[in-house]
Amino acid sequence: MMGELFSKDYANQLDENNPLKYIRDRFHLPKKDGKPVLYFSGNSLGLQPKGVSNSLLEEANNWAKKGADGYFSDWINFHERFLGHFEPIIGGQSHEFMVMNALTVNLHLLMVSFYRPTKMKYKIIIEGGAFPSDQYAVKSQIEFHGLDPNDTLIELKPKEGEYCLSTDDILKTIELNGESTALIMLGGVNYYTGQKYDMEIIAEAGKKVGAFVGYDLAHAAGNVSLNMHDWNVDFAAWCNYKYLNCGPGAPSGIFVHEKHHKWEGARFAGWWSNKIDTRFKMDPNLDPIQNAAGWGISNSPIFSMAPLKNGLEIYREVGMSRFVEVSHQLTGYLESIIRSELPQMSIITPNNPSERGCQISMMVENGKSVYEALVNKNIVCDWREPNVLRIAPTPLYNTYSEAFKFVQILKNILN
Repeated sequence: MMGELFSKDYANQLDENNPLKYIRDRFHLPKKDGKPVLYFSGNSLGLQPKGVSNSLLEEANNWAKKGADGYFSDWINFHERFLGHFEPIIGGQSHEFMVMNALTVNLHLLMVSFYRPTKMKYKIIIEGGAFPSDQYAVKSQIEFHGLDPNDTLIELKPKEGEYCLSTDDILKTIELNGESTALIMLGGVNYYTGQKYDMEIIAEAGKKVGAFVGYDLAHAAGNVSLNMHDWNVDFAAWCNYKYLNCGPGAPSGIFVHEKHHKWEGARFAGWWSNKIDTRFKMDPNLDPIQNAAGWGISNSPIFSMAPLKNGLEIYREVGMSRFVEVSHQLTGYLESIIRSELPQMSIITPNNPSERGCQISMMVENGKSVYEALVNKNIVCDWREPNVLRIAPTPLYNTYSEAFKFVQILKNILN
């Protein structure tokens, strides 16, 4: 029976019954040397939706025909056309979102407001082994305030011999350091292990000790179910070029809970932080927009923002609940084949679907050479030092047949 489940015919049958199978045709599928590739790298860069070229051309034509008049007819509120799309993806209201800058820049801007250390509350809790950019950002913020990261930064680490964090251990750390913790900032989904953290429970624990709570949703946005508003999260930021398929260099998104929209504390400001109806009065005193856009600084980068239309409209059509349902099935199928066909592989991603998204991380002996062999077989996946292979079967364009084929190729390489 197991042999029948893990066969090419069975994979084809699953593809035929996949309710999202039609969406694959909305994307340009890469080729290498004229041959199709197996693309499992949506956790690094999503594929290009068809229609992106038209979106870019439309704005190029607006520029050609209108010049500076295009600002007032098309671009001054360009970002606003995308904000409603984030409501079901991030879990919030449109006025709690803004599109701007790049992810780490936005984390810095948000920490200017939400990391205000005092003599009593000054520590930051992050995940140990967080993505390096997050580590650099947090440490540099601590140093900017004249503090020592060695005394200020608390890094959550798994138990010895394990790779994923225990929610109980996270909560105990928050409780133990509550009186001195100013900020808790974790990734929603860990880039290395693929573990999804219990963001709601962590946010609740953070509120109990009087800390601000923020999330880097780089690997969570468009991958797992989120509800930033109802979870009472203070802020979040994410990139739009991974699962959301909005293109390399696509501006980042931010969430700021509406309870902070009349913010009177610190923030870095620019012309675009000012209300639009008073912006052109050229007053030297800021009249801040009283929603997430108040954390904006500069006008929208139109050409890098235009592809958001194509990536986000696909999510609006599919819906996050349907995406997550298919994701659980497709990722679970890949995991099952790996465990059956390659029992020597050590999967470090949680096997509970509610504790992961569409990524499987595997510890691989001689992993770099295995990765290079996969590349030579026209497989696009991801390698992270020191020894982890990351495979992301994305429901919008990956198939069960591709998952089956990947495992067979990997099996031949290892044998």
